[in-house]
Amino acid sequence: MLHDMTPGAEEDLNEGMRTGYIGFDPTAPSLTIGNYVQIMVLSYWQQAGHKPIFLLGGATGRIGDPSGKDKERQLKSYDELDRNLSFQREQASKFLNFEEGANKAVMVNNYDFYKEMNVLDFLRDVGKNLTINYMLSKDAVKKRLDSGLSFTEFSYQLLQANDFLHLYQNYGCTYQMGGSDQWGNITSGTEFIRRNLTNAKAYAITSPLLTKADGKKFGKSEEGNIWLDPNLTSPYKFYQFWINSADADLPKFMRIFSFKSQEEILALEKQYAEDPRALKKILAEEITVRIHSEDDYQSVLSVSEILFNKKASRGQLLSLDERSLKAIGQEIPTHQVSTGLIQNHVSVGDLLSEHTDICTSKSDARRAIKNNAIAINKTKISDHEALITPDDLLHGKYIMVENGKKNKYILEIA
Repeated sequence: MLHDMTPGAEEDLNEGMRTGYIGFDPTAPSLTIGNYVQIMVLSYWQQAGHKPIFLLGGATGRIGDPSGKDKERQLKSYDELDRNLSFQREQASKFLNFEEGANKAVMVNNYDFYKEMNVLDFLRDVGKNLTINYMLSKDAVKKRLDSGLSFTEFSYQLLQANDFLHLYQNYGCTYQMGGSDQWGNITSGTEFIRRNLTNAKAYAITSPLLTKADGKKFGKSEEGNIWLDPNLTSPYKFYQFWINSADADLPKFMRIFSFKSQEEILALEKQYAEDPRALKKILAEEITVRIHSEDDYQSVLSVSEILFNKKASRGQLLSLDERSLKAIGQEIPTHQVSTGLIQNHVSVGDLLSEHTDICTSKSDARRAIKNNAIAINKTKISDHEALITPDDLLHGKYIMVENGKKNKYILEIA
């Protein structure tokens, strides 16, 4: 995971516990699996005996980081940023040890550094310490000079540099870490500290930006981002992201996202050299349990059973919670059915042919039922006049219909 570091960092880390930070701007409604790469960096940092700071970008999120962007960001409203910030705080608390030990993690909001600072103080105390020439030399800035860069985004570098100085002075933080696209911002911070404090030493460490074997951005799927919030990416879809990853990406993913030792990973790779899918399942289980929970992982397995195992039982279906049923509905065709229809006890034949397109006509429904092809909630139907009632609803909202061995549907009652 190491891309670059400033001279002397490795030697300094051998001298005892050090404090290092990574910043996370609240520009999205949840952290993503891409953000989680940097959380893994903080996790390894803490496991090695060092102290991590999770810096919430309450201030920098209001500005927008130009790094990696080819055009100006759309600024978020303060209300949206505050909502995102609150949720990020909650998510981060799951992944690092904030509770005990000399190196317990600290969560800091950089808005607290600036809320009492006026523009004159900022220009005098912060802006005076880095020259325009120095700031223009950074790749993130140079790449945007042709397409346009506002003073707002140009000033981001100053804010991030001042963050580092503040953490250095108030928390003894001597390391800033981040993705390789942050090298310019981070080294601006080390220079900023050098210019403000005599004999002060601060260091930068970056990790590679991850891309998949096909060149696509890591953490993106056909549907978009892979979020850590189960309401944005269900545990089932999260699990499937790892299961469906390219074989060529697996060694990289194992080394970054598994807490297994180097020896364990090498042994597993040797054991499953001819069966990469089995190794993907091992990684998918580990990270799904860590990001979500053991219960969510078990639910993922239950959803997979219902979707892919032809011998799945009615009992397995009835044991699913509402979120799991919703996850199934995202994977197979879903039909909206009115509550009144079920309350009036609609017949199976009418439900399949007139209120959904599961069967093309009443005669098609009768034929399917006669051929023993129709099942409601894993119970075979033998009479097309059989009635569907509220008692058939799963969690008061869902019905699962099967037409043959391969065709599955979810009816959502609304």
